[in-house]
Amino acid sequence: MSFFKSLKNKISEHNGAQGSYQEPPKWAPAPEKPHQYGLRNEAPAAEYEAAEKFCQQYPPQAPRLVCSDVVDRINAIGCKAWGIEPSTSPRFAGCVQNASDRKDVSTCRVQTTAECKDICLLSDLPITAGLYDIQGKTGVYYELYIRKMEGLIAIGTACRPYPAWRLPGWNRLSAGLHLDDLRKFFEDPDGGRDYTDTITSIRSGDTVGCGYEFASGTLFFTYNGIRLPPAFTGIYLPRQSHDVFAAIGVEGDCDFEVNFGGDVFKWKEGNEWAWRVEGHAGRLNGSSGGVDDELPTYHDAGGY
Repeated sequence: MSFFKSLKNKISEHNGAQGSYQEPPKWAPAPEKPHQYGLRNEAPAAEYEAAEKFCQQYPPQAPRLVCSDVVDRINAIGCKAWGIEPSTSPRFAGCVQNASDRKDVSTCRVQTTAECKDICLLSDLPITAGLYDIQGKTGVYYELYIRKMEGLIAIGTACRPYPAWRLPGWNRLSAGLHLDDLRKFFEDPDGGRDYTDTITSIRSGDTVGCGYEFASGTLFFTYNGIRLPPAFTGIYLPRQSHDVFAAIGVEGDCDFEVNFGGDVFKWKEGNEWAWRVEGHAGRLNGSSGGVDDELPTYHDAGGY
């Protein structure tokens, strides 16, 4: 938990400089009883150890600027600018079709085969970008429509870099709901915790969503348009310290669509401007100017 201690120190320094600043909610372990093992034999010990070494070797990336050409694309096609970054890992067996690559679709399509091993796919753009203003925004939200799940699908969030061979929620700065055993995970390499009795199983035709509230650092999920209880609170705070990406885990023969807002959400509130992912890319934090005079060139940005 040393990373959270360093964040607490940063918050304390900020409090000293900003007398009116209120410390954001602190992260605390979920109250549900943890499981030592999941319903499935989740992953070999060697993969856990490799992930621990990965996180030690590669610290979390600082928030980055969104390049001008990307902001232009967001202005042109809105939420369809977000996609899933195709995996180059030999563990991934399948294909990714992003909405921005085709004019006739509004969502991303991911299809995997039975040969696909546990892997985490991240969005190509952050769903919440720490350097940018969130005035008028409540949070961010996206959904998965399940066509087929003859393996495992997990939905959640992560910060880069994240070990590609680990499912969302297993490692640093990552949260996830695993749809096979319906347990929630946040930096939890063990068996996770029970989430809610509202869902008993996930079937073809179901829609599962993931949302994040800026003010409280609350991560929650939805099921067929119904908002479920908070899964975790006080995470990814202070917000300016993180770029957070959609994270989707998959294993085995699966087929699903990822909707970042290009199509109508099942959760109706998510269709409001306050929740749409494209709302805060363009104007930097603390800026009173317009979008155009705040954006760097592609080579100067060092970003997405």
